[in-house]
Amino acid sequence: MVATSYWADDYVEKTKSAEEAIRLIRPGKRVFIGSSCGEPQHLVKVLSETSKILTDLEIVRLLALERTPLTLIANKSKTQNMNIRSFYLGSGKVRGVAENKRFITPMNLSDIPRLFKSRKLPIHVALIQVTPPDDFGWLSLGVSVDITLAAALSADLVIAEVNPKMPRVLGQSFIHVNDVDVFVEHEEDILTIGDLPEMKAANTIGKLISRLIDDGSTIQIGLGTTSQATLLALAEKNDLGVHTQYLTDDMMHLVARGVITNRRKGFNDGKLVASSAIGTQMLYEFLHDNPAVDFRPSDYVNNPGIISRHHRMVSMNVAMAMDLTGQVAADALSHNYYSGVTGMLDFVRGAARAEDGKSIIMLTSTSTNDGKSRIVPMLENTAVVAPRGDVHYVVTEYGAVNLFGKSLQERAMAMISIAHPDFREELFHNAKEMGLLGKERSLSESMHGVYPVELEETRKINGQTVAIRPSKPVDERRIQEHFYNMNTDDIVSRFFHEKHSFVRDDLEDLLEVDYIKNLTIVAVVGEFGFGKVVAVGEYFLNPANNMAEVAFSVDKEYQGKGLGKIVINKLAEAARENGIAGFFAYTSTGNKGMIRLFKSLPYKVKTKFEEDMILLTCRFDELE
Repeated sequence: MVATSYWADDYVEKTKSAEEAIRLIRPGKRVFIGSSCGEPQHLVKVLSETSKILTDLEIVRLLALERTPLTLIANKSKTQNMNIRSFYLGSGKVRGVAENKRFITPMNLSDIPRLFKSRKLPIHVALIQVTPPDDFGWLSLGVSVDITLAAALSADLVIAEVNPKMPRVLGQSFIHVNDVDVFVEHEEDILTIGDLPEMKAANTIGKLISRLIDDGSTIQIGLGTTSQATLLALAEKNDLGVHTQYLTDDMMHLVARGVITNRRKGFNDGKLVASSAIGTQMLYEFLHDNPAVDFRPSDYVNNPGIISRHHRMVSMNVAMAMDLTGQVAADALSHNYYSGVTGMLDFVRGAARAEDGKSIIMLTSTSTNDGKSRIVPMLENTAVVAPRGDVHYVVTEYGAVNLFGKSLQERAMAMISIAHPDFREELFHNAKEMGLLGKERSLSESMHGVYPVELEETRKINGQTVAIRPSKPVDERRIQEHFYNMNTDDIVSRFFHEKHSFVRDDLEDLLEVDYIKNLTIVAVVGEFGFGKVVAVGEYFLNPANNMAEVAFSVDKEYQGKGLGKIVINKLAEAARENGIAGFFAYTSTGNKGMIRLFKSLPYKVKTKFEEDMILLTCRFDELE
């Protein structure tokens, strides 16, 4: 009869010092290092100190902006004693990454576990960090499951740093004592990240994105200041769920506020699902033995098929640059020790496939270090992380657009409209030279206008949600369709004669506005980027007397619902803020609706008859 050993006895026998453990690594081996904040710092430090006696090692990991400079050793090595393989699907422009970009192996995060398990890239040694074993011999990988679990389970030699400060995180995050070859007991603080610098642009982007997210959505979000600001802007939402690559402190705060409940995810209900955590010590305490937390490996969390099963899945990822056709570039984050963009494309595609899902790319219009435009004519000499065909919603501090289903001309106009005003003229001329815009397109003051997001609001009318907002260049075709769908009487009331054609030249004053001297307000029903315009109101300034002429049109089915009154009051609010003295309007004597609408304003209205027309005027300093 053969006696079987008890795991606790094996644990004691397998325990060594870090120096003894690292000496077990043989020359020519491929060594995986645990990811992100789960990096076994003590083991890596000893490895770096021992590197002189190790020959031709290949280090495998997710991209890291290192505390222990293994790439420095690799760069200085004259004996080829160390090589680096960093998995990262982005460009290498950040200083420190750019110098070592030859080490980058571009891959989607969801594919890396299969690369290890299939032994197409055999892992000879895995250096991981774990919790002390529980009563049954199970060790939790803690804050970093991602690709670490697959590396540990497929490695020939597993060396585990046992750290009592590592939180015991639940889910598919465990490895048994029997599956580990060597234990190194060492207590040290887990890698953390502090507060990120606040940016006004990021706060504006967060507010814009919050308007795109419905209650009950399941969210994924990348890392960085813009992501942090976006999560803060979600504080008034209800019943959000989480399925994401990284859990952060801001998500923890939303859980504490009752915003994130995970009740309406439609898949893995009640669980915060992620593959890693990056944050403060407080976050790690929140994760410890929390039954609401479910950590899974990257081939599950980043699987587009899994992502798409969630209710109203919304992916929110940060781009470093985009071009006028919609291609997305991403860089590592210079203030972190890890990259959060490797899994961007997985989530972009998964969210887009989900029912009522949204894929959102966010970027500040200019870079913080040199003030250059992040929206460029064409991406060159950089890695494209998300192809143009996968890009849907794009948000900067100057507005939000939806590129899905749009032509290259429509995409170029949309991207220019949300670029920084100082760069729009140059981008416009670049777009023309590249053939992205037709020759009939002209540069107007609208190219320099700043979209007044504060004028946006939504109302319930006719049982539908109506978005009432300033017009954007991308609304051109929908405004034309609005007029083509009007009946003859309404066309005559609006244009004072029968009209059968509404070509762009005829509507130029409506389409090219600067939001100050000229402003068009539209009411839109339907999905963002694909809605139907059901009302149009506009004012045009007459500089001679600082009075603005107003005009309106409302779809037949929305007439008599108070929509026109909402629009004219919004126009008056904007005109008053922009220093305009008042409104005037010409209309026919039979246009009772326009007369009532104008007189609904809270100002003294003067009426003057001119042949068969009526001139209505009011000044904003003369209240009724």
